[in-house]
Amino acid sequence: MRFLVDRCAGVTLAKWLRDKGHDVEDASQWLQDPGDAAILERAADEDRILVTIDTDLDLLIFVDERPHRGLVRLPDCPAGERIAILSDLLARHEADLAAGAVITVSAGRVRISRPPQG
Repeated sequence: MRFLVDRCAGVTLAKWLRDKGHDVEDASQWLQDPGDAAILERAADEDRILVTIDTDLDLLIFVDERPHRGLVRLPDCPAGERIAILSDLLARHEADLAAGAVITVSAGRVRISRPPQG
């Protein structure tokens, strides 16, 4: 799968995904943070699922209806926990991720918003 890992999600997570064979763009390697809207746009343009802990991206997708390829919003927790959560998501929800779903993990719960069929 193709991912864009937001700088807030961490380099450790980006490296782990890369080590698992995924195509990963790591925003922490960019010279500056272009802001949420530009990051979401770049992920969509490059056909990448955006991985973040940022809570504002839901607004861009659901309120502003910005195009996206999918979003995984992880909790703000240590890198090892984020990796375990994403590993579980990849194992259990790979089809949803491939279909461009928005997946939010919060307080141990997983919420999946699937794109409309049609």
